[in-house]
Amino acid sequence: MIKKLTLILSLFLISCSAKVDKDKLHLLNGYWEIKEVTFVDGAKKEYSINSTVDYIKLDSLSGFRKKVDPKFNGTFETSNDAEAFFIRISNDSIFMKYTNNSNIWEEVLTSLDEKSFSVKNSEGVTYRYNRFEPINITP
Repeated sequence: MIKKLTLILSLFLISCSAKVDKDKLHLLNGYWEIKEVTFVDGAKKEYSINSTVDYIKLDSLSGFRKKVDPKFNGTFETSNDAEAFFIRISNDSIFMKYTNNSNIWEEVLTSLDEKSFSVKNSEGVTYRYNRFEPINITP
């Protein structure tokens, strides 16, 4: 019972505090690398180097997200695996809703600009991403 109340309260607080302009959703398009995870207790995990990058493609209110491997020549290696999502707007909050064969989950978009974005999941964990800057080493 306490877990349910905590989850409901967390979702309520998340949806009340998150304000991202829906006209900026196009900024999600592109390559992103995770920079930091903030847990409910305030603990943080920072990522200084990432072997994979998230590629997000959003068209209108639906899109996909997939992991890609950046290469030193500026290209990416990828697979056909992708997580489809759609944007749900409710009470001035913007949610990224994912659905696959075995799971359904949402993340609320808490910040978004040209260089970074953050999402918070239903457990209250916040993920902060920065736009990926490729390292291009050519001979």
